[in-house]
Amino acid sequence: MASKLIVTQTKSAIGSPKRVVRTLEALGVRRMHQRVEHKDSPQLRGMLEKVRHLVTVTEA
Repeated sequence: MASKLIVTQTKSAIGSPKRVVRTLEALGVRRMHQRVEHKDSPQLRGMLEKVRHLVTVTEA
C-alpha cells in the first residue's frame, strides 16, 4: 500500500444516492476535477470502493 493517495472526482454526483454524496463530502471532494490527498488506510479504501465509479485514485 502507498502512504498517500490522491483522489480526483471525475464524474458528477448529481442523481446519486445521498449515501454516495455524503461519502464524497467526507472525502473532502466538493467539485469536479478537484484533487485531495489522504493517508492510505483501510477506512479510506472502503470509502473509495463505494464511490469508485465517480473518482480516480492515484498513488502519491
